[in-house]
Amino acid sequence: MYKVAVMGDYDSIYGFATLGLDTFPANDPSEAAKILHRLAESQYGIIYITEALAAQLKHEISRYQEQISPAIIQIPGVSGNTGAGVAGVKKSVETAVGSDILFGE
Repeated sequence: MYKVAVMGDYDSIYGFATLGLDTFPANDPSEAAKILHRLAESQYGIIYITEALAAQLKHEISRYQEQISPAIIQIPGVSGNTGAGVAGVKKSVETAVGSDILFGE
């Protein structure tokens, strides 16, 4: 069975622990890259990562985009929503479906 992880700054992710998700606080990009790779090689099927941290790890995240697992999904942090998470999900859906499902926007 796959596990679910959440990565980002502590203030943005600590609440996810109450939902039973494994949290991995990280602010330093090199430390975060190591955590990401460790999680991807473990039994984690979904890795949520704050948009701010994902922006610093674009190269590392791109290594996993063509793989089925883990799914790396960006979420807003306490600093706000940049729209990167929604754009990433939209792009993934367009690739899977073959068209823009939000064509009216």
